[in-house]
Amino acid sequence: MARTYNIAVFVGSLRKASYSRKIAHALESVASEDLKLKIVEIGDLPLYNEDLETATPPESWTRFRNELKNADGFLFVTPEYNRSIPATIKNAIDVGSRPYGQSHWNGKPGAVASLSQGSIGGFGANHHLRQSLVFCDVLTLQQPELYISQVQNLVTDDGKPANENARNFLSNFMQAFERLVKLAVK
Repeated sequence: MARTYNIAVFVGSLRKASYSRKIAHALESVASEDLKLKIVEIGDLPLYNEDLETATPPESWTRFRNELKNADGFLFVTPEYNRSIPATIKNAIDVGSRPYGQSHWNGKPGAVASLSQGSIGGFGANHHLRQSLVFCDVLTLQQPELYISQVQNLVTDDGKPANENARNFLSNFMQAFERLVKLAVK
């Protein structure tokens, strides 16, 4: 019997109809049934402040950290804001890496999909995010990289690949990520 791997998905844009959320759904639609993708909401996480790191941290931090513990891997889907990642993603990374010495990211596989409506495909966001993931010891998929330019042409409003080329493009990425997850998770 095949094992199912729980993949926590982080969407960098909080807007309900964001392209990032649509791409997350499109990636889920092309993933094999061995990967169970679940969007982990990060918009309710208070900004990380060590003063809140008490015996009773914010409930949303506790919920979030438990979701990280239960995940076999991580998928980040992010737009590019000002040549970097949105604050929501960085804050989620910070919350998950604390308290000091108790990071929930350590040693688990991850992948990054960045996107933009322009032609660069979120290149700056992708690389900034990878810097934080390396420090947090996330085993980040190296190839293929997923920079999605002109995202509005790749995904439908209901979060499906817009055509067969888009389906193949996203499917190849998810197949590579699945191979990494299966190698990394024993």
